[in-house]
Order: sequence, then C-alpha cells, then structure tokens
Amino acid sequence: MKSLSIFVLLALAAGLVAGALIKNAAPQLTDAADIATAFGGLWLNALRMTVVPLVVSLLITGIASVADTAKTGGLVLRAVLLFTALLFFAATYSVIVTNGWLALWPLDRAAADAFIAGVGDSAVIITEPPSFASWLQGLAPYNPVKAAAEDGMLALVVFSIFFGFAVTRLEPAMRDQIVGFFRAVSEAMIVIVHWVLLAGPFGVFALALGVGLHAGLGAAGTLAQYVIIVTGVTAGSTLIAWLIAITFGGQPAGRFTAAATPVWAIAASTQSSLASLPAMLEAALRGLKLPPSVADVVLPLAVAVFRFTSPVANLAVCFFVAHLYGLEPSLIQIVSAVVVAYAVSIAAVGLPGQISFIASIAPICLALGVPTEVLGILIAVEVIPDIWRTLGNVTGDLAATSILSRGRRDEETPP
Repeated sequence: MKSLSIFVLLALAAGLVAGALIKNAAPQLTDAADIATAFGGLWLNALRMTVVPLVVSLLITGIASVADTAKTGGLVLRAVLLFTALLFFAATYSVIVTNGWLALWPLDRAAADAFIAGVGDSAVIITEPPSFASWLQGLAPYNPVKAAAEDGMLALVVFSIFFGFAVTRLEPAMRDQIVGFFRAVSEAMIVIVHWVLLAGPFGVFALALGVGLHAGLGAAGTLAQYVIIVTGVTAGSTLIAWLIAITFGGQPAGRFTAAATPVWAIAASTQSSLASLPAMLEAALRGLKLPPSVADVVLPLAVAVFRFTSPVANLAVCFFVAHLYGLEPSLIQIVSAVVVAYAVSIAAVGLPGQISFIASIAPICLALGVPTEVLGILIAVEVIPDIWRTLGNVTGDLAATSILSRGRRDEETPP
C-alpha cells in the first residue's frame, strides 16, 4: 500500500504536468486528452459505487456488535459513552477551526473555478437549504431504497442505526445470520475498493490530466493549500488528544509522552491503528501503569469503533470542498454532516485512509450538500494527512483509556 501511495502521488504530478503542457504547447491534443480523462471519471464512479452498501453494512454490523458488547459490563458502556462525547467534541472543533482557517486563508476564486472545471463539474446547482421542519421530517426515510438512490445519506444512516439496534433484539441465530450477511457485504465492498485502488495511478493520472488542462500547474497550489489546511486541523486534534490525556486522564506530560512515543512511531510508519494496538497495550500497561482490566478491554474496543480524528479530518475535507465550490452550508446541513461524521467514524474500517477515503468522506459531503467529484483528485494526497489521522487516533485511544482508568489504578497494577 505504501508503494501504491507513492505511485499515486507520482501519477498526480505527472497528470498535472501533462495537462499543463498540452494546454500550453500542444492544444491539438486536447480532444484526445479529454477522452483519456473519461477513464478518470469511470475510476471515480467505481469507487463511489461502493459507498452506500459499505456504509450501511458497516453501520449495521458495528452497532449490532457494540450494542451487544455493551450488555456485558458497565466498563464497555462507559467507554462507548466517552467515545461518543469525544467524537462530537472533535467534530465541533473541526467545524470551527476549519472554517476559521478558510476565512483567514481563502482560496483564489479563479484558481478554484479552474480546478473544478478540470474535474468536469463546473456547473454546480445550489438548491435552497431545507427548513428545520423538513429536515426533521426527513430524518426517517419513508423509503430507504429511494433515500439511497437520491444520496439521502443522513436518512440512510438513521435507518441503518435503527436496523442495527433492532438486530440486537432478535434471537441469537437470526441475529448471527443478519450480522454475518452484512459483514460479508462489507468485506466484499472492501475487496472491490482494493481492486479499484490497484488502478489508482491510472485513474488519478486521468483525473489530474483534466485538471491540468483547465487549471495548469496552478492546480498544484490549490492541492498544497488543501494538504496544509487538512493536515494542520488534524494535527491540532492530535495535540488536543494529548492535552485530554494529561488534563482528564491524570497523566504526567513527560510519562505520557515517553510511553506514547513508540506508539507514534509505529502509527506514522503503518498509518494503521490496528497495527499499533500491540504497542498501545504495551504503553498502557508498562509505560502508563494502567490496570489490565481496563486496558485489555478499552483499547481493542477503541481501535474497533473510536477514531478521534475521523470526524476532524473528514469534516475538514468536506468544508474545504464546500469552500472550493463557493458553497456556504446552512446550520441544518452542518448539524447533519456532524451526525453523519459521527456515524461514519464509528463504522469506518481500521484501514489506511486511502482505502476508506471515499466511503468516509462522500456521505458527509452529501449530508453537507457538497459535490463529490473532486474526491478522486484529493485521494492522491491523502497519504500526507493520513499520518496525522493515525497519530491522533492512537493518542485519543490512550487518552480515553487513561480517563476510564482513573480511580481504578490502585485496584491492580501490571507486573
């Protein structure tokens, strides 16, 4: 996956340069280049076709398993409540900081319009935002299939949440059949995503070629601004997770930093919270002296359902895209996006960001009323913000475990 990420970045640069050269030096090749960019649209659609089945199946299996696990003890229930509070806090932070950053450093409108034209979506229809009454009525879809077909992502998320909790009320045999089915669906979608990403260098090259034809090398400046803003907002949430561990987790700054440093090294190199779990357990038990009765339960659960930076980075991407299109989401749309960001963060698979990028970002964009066509280009530079996503996630996992361990550290200490 690391080598594929490098090839995707190189394909992005090559596509931008090739498009700029054709625009300036060989305009007679424009028609041929336009045909090539159609492959980029095909590749992006192949990614986007997995969004609805992947999000629905992950939500159903994730909620069914978490709700079932919550019955086994108060610790797990408290952990889930803490995760929920921290995720909504992280989402609020992202909304405020990202929009503040964009207000201080706005995109150049001409460059943004050229960038949008390059991905084939220059005509954006801005509809009237829904009223509170219509938004409230639309939370429960009268036809979930129609909601899926019309990109009614928030309504689809609400249906999936209800369905997931309903599954926990069934007899074990029936529940296992349904959970097994949707788990198989999610695994099949992930396989498709892997297949599509194998063609990532070609798809990104084709998309970047179209952007280069319209925006020239100026598109590189827009992408650089995107990377800086999303990375900066996500890195800030990592610092906040560190402060939470010290302030609310009762951890001395030096001890927490020393214990977390090996975890950060693994997280940065693998970009996977799951791969960092053994190091997190070692840091919690040996470095932070947390009781095994807490660490052995909370950390695996956190890796499965708690991703502190997921709503932060995902919302930052969506608000950047909204700014790119010159859209100003209403308060109702922002609330919808925050709810969807929370649900997506709970359901997201513990894989590197480039694999889950479309499935995580597209539902939030749809809830926010933002087009998703540019995501195929942005995925090429996701490898950079994704490092900070993982660093923030593992820091948040250790912080949450420290909070839940307060008052229990004297009960038992690891040998």
